[in-house]
Amino acid sequence: MARESASARLARAARILDLLETAYPDAHCALEHADPYQLLVATILSAQCTDVRVNLVTPALFARFPDPHTLAGASQGEVEDLIRSTGFFRNKAANLLAMAAALVERHAGRVPDTMEELRALPGVGRKTANVVLGNAFGRNDGITVDTHVGRIARLLRLTSATDPEKVERDLMRLFPRPTWTLLSHLLLSSAQGGGSKVMQFGKSRAKLVSKESPTVTFDDVAGVIPNHEGRVVDEEGEHLRGVYTTGWIKRGPVGLI
Repeated sequence: MARESASARLARAARILDLLETAYPDAHCALEHADPYQLLVATILSAQCTDVRVNLVTPALFARFPDPHTLAGASQGEVEDLIRSTGFFRNKAANLLAMAAALVERHAGRVPDTMEELRALPGVGRKTANVVLGNAFGRNDGITVDTHVGRIARLLRLTSATDPEKVERDLMRLFPRPTWTLLSHLLLSSAQGGGSKVMQFGKSRAKLVSKESPTVTFDDVAGVIPNHEGRVVDEEGEHLRGVYTTGWIKRGPVGLI
């Protein structure tokens, strides 16, 4: 397959964004929160845990500790008991207590709204800071890249990197800044749930080979839906990307999606 030019990749990224916005018009932050403090806590808890589980845990946690001041005064055991089901609860409890103490000591109990200040808090890395800045403050300072976003970005050939910060830099070059927060929600939406729709664009002739459907052959735009068991191959039979389980294919605005 010929090497894709920078201009062609930018044009393809714009088409991907349009298709994702059409497919997932309600994409949004899945962590339930009422303010920046709640989102910061929820994001810390979401490490190695599903958003659904975090949303089950946080109501009781926030009822007990509604702000950084009350959380900073909590005991490790109290917090552990409330967040145990999120996994790694001892480390998470320690991070939450240290983070709350730092908010009280350095910021008068206010969650800061800059990348530098957020990343200086215990337990807060760039991914967490991006979530808070984008969804609590409406600031597109970066793109949240977790395992799912990185996987889908590679599937769509938007990056070949595996390091989250390198993936983020590649995506930031391809998409307009005002879309950065939304983009992570769109890519996450495409990665989750049955019947998810993810587009893989290829310039060569390709076909989807599946146990559950006839061979589909198409040009220019190759589409793979996660949860569809099959392989995308080029004319020489080279495996392009992806093995999935159950799903569907339908004709969309550009080729197949």
